[in-house]
Amino acid sequence: MIRILLADDQPLLRSGFSALLDAEDDIEVVAEAADGQQILELTREHRPDIVLTEVQLPGLDGIEAARRIAADPALARVRVVILTSHGLDTQVFAALSAGAAGFLVKDIAPEDLLHAVRVIARGDALLAPCVTRTVISRLFTRPTHRPLTATGLKELTQREREAVALVAQGLSTHQIADRMVISPLTAKSHIQRAKSKLRVRGRTQLVAHAYEFGLISPSASDPGLVSR
Repeated sequence: MIRILLADDQPLLRSGFSALLDAEDDIEVVAEAADGQQILELTREHRPDIVLTEVQLPGLDGIEAARRIAADPALARVRVVILTSHGLDTQVFAALSAGAAGFLVKDIAPEDLLHAVRVIARGDALLAPCVTRTVISRLFTRPTHRPLTATGLKELTQREREAVALVAQGLSTHQIADRMVISPLTAKSHIQRAKSKLRVRGRTQLVAHAYEFGLISPSASDPGLVSR
């Protein structure tokens, strides 16, 4: 059973999402929050698999809540998915950098939302069905990259940098293995070591670093999922 904490300050929207999710046999909404502080309190109480939250909330916003959840070792298994009414928004990169496992727009089709929940629950990362990668590309049309000597990045081997760049292109571990002509286990090891060296929690943060440090240009990626 996939356990969801749903957060939105609009009761009508919250109840609509809740009804959609609860109708599925493998999904259960275990708690609902109306603000960021409630997200933190209810997450610590219920330890859901996924926190599905609106960006703009009273008090702490969804991105700050994601950052605090990501920073709490006791909540390491909780994955945050950001919902927003605005697709093309600079908050996308902030959400990914904060440790969110996904970023979705509220007009997403119901079947795509359910797919996103299941993808993220199994440990994959979702940048958004046909939306978020395009958003990131637009954000980075004229990027100002941090130097390649930044802490952590200089420790990456060439193969680890290559693996990170391929993650940012949306390739799965098996696809990365094929591209690099290595085993899936070795590809996974490259990715895990890169995450450790860069001190990031998940693949979405790896994508943010790949753009930020210039390991990949926006034109090199296509819309789609980043999956394990």
